[in-house]
Amino acid sequence: MPKLTKSLIEQTKPDVKDIILRDTEVKGLLCKITPKGNKVFMLYYKTKGGRERKPKLGSFSFMTVDTARQTAKEYLLEVSRGGDPFSTENKDKRIYTVQDLSERYNKEYAPKKKKRSAKQDENNFKLHVIPKIGHLKVSEVTNRDIVKLHNSMEKIPVTANRVLSLLSKAFNLAEDWKLLPEGKNPCRKVKKYKENRKERYLTKDEINNLFKVLDDNDDKQLDPIYVTNAIRLLLVTGCRLSEILTLKWDYINFDKSRFQLPDSKTGQKIVNLSEQAIKILKSTPKVKGNPYVIIGREDGNRLINLQKPWTRIRKRANITDVRLHDLRHTFASVAIGNGVSLEVIGALLGHRSIETTARYAHLQDELINKATNKIGNSIVKNEEN
Repeated sequence: MPKLTKSLIEQTKPDVKDIILRDTEVKGLLCKITPKGNKVFMLYYKTKGGRERKPKLGSFSFMTVDTARQTAKEYLLEVSRGGDPFSTENKDKRIYTVQDLSERYNKEYAPKKKKRSAKQDENNFKLHVIPKIGHLKVSEVTNRDIVKLHNSMEKIPVTANRVLSLLSKAFNLAEDWKLLPEGKNPCRKVKKYKENRKERYLTKDEINNLFKVLDDNDDKQLDPIYVTNAIRLLLVTGCRLSEILTLKWDYINFDKSRFQLPDSKTGQKIVNLSEQAIKILKSTPKVKGNPYVIIGREDGNRLINLQKPWTRIRKRANITDVRLHDLRHTFASVAIGNGVSLEVIGALLGHRSIETTARYAHLQDELINKATNKIGNSIVKNEEN
């Protein structure tokens, strides 16, 4: 029987009964493959009193073979000293690993989040956390371990900060679940990297040119009107891309000039519509049997991907560095330019807190500085006259 390797486990197909692959390098380490295709690392050992144990170490989807070996060695060392790492009293606390914590997080807490966020958390555990600290016991993870992990990701600071936030939440849950004493979260006081947000705002001329390109697109039928109207709506409503692409006719109340989203990134959301937005919506053809405003190619379904047509359109408009999300930033920029307060802009964009909207504060400062200079110059000119 060869030693356990990634390729061996991947190439072994499920059978009608459990398949057990045993490691020749670490005695007792094995990988169980169930008829449904689940692949799980396990450890067989006998306690000092002769009891047989076969606990789960972790899923092959999250744990590498090397990590499984290292974890098995730590447990077997404890067994050799007369301990029983998977006794009932030890299992939930002293031997609870970061790998175990991640699996419980994914099972019990992640379903409460948006699907996209939950998937991102799962990937961050799998790619960045488990390979480095998954084998560590929750009760033994130190602030130094977290700092070391965070520092190892300095070249990807945004992801590093997301991982730090994820671990901070996971260890807070560990306190709630009585796996850690209160106040022992090892993520406390670990500083996040400064994130340089790349934000782009369209100028007035660029906005006008974009609308001309969209109109020309419609005249020449280069793209369906659902594509061009989706882009127009992004710009005149400040909505997120997902909010426009999932918009249904039933959500819209033309009498009240608004639509209500039952769910968005920040929960239920009411979007007030300008005359321009209403005009765009009313110019969008309804398709019988399809509830969506921005329909896709499949009957009864919505448009899924706006990125490809946007790449073509922005090239024609000579704004190749502009992302679709920058249209939302442009909406906020234009609002500030028209004297709208940050609080109102936050409400229009659907922000939960003013801190999120504060990213646009520098635009307001620039506007105030220009106004100050204009007033000052006017006063000086009057005095000279």
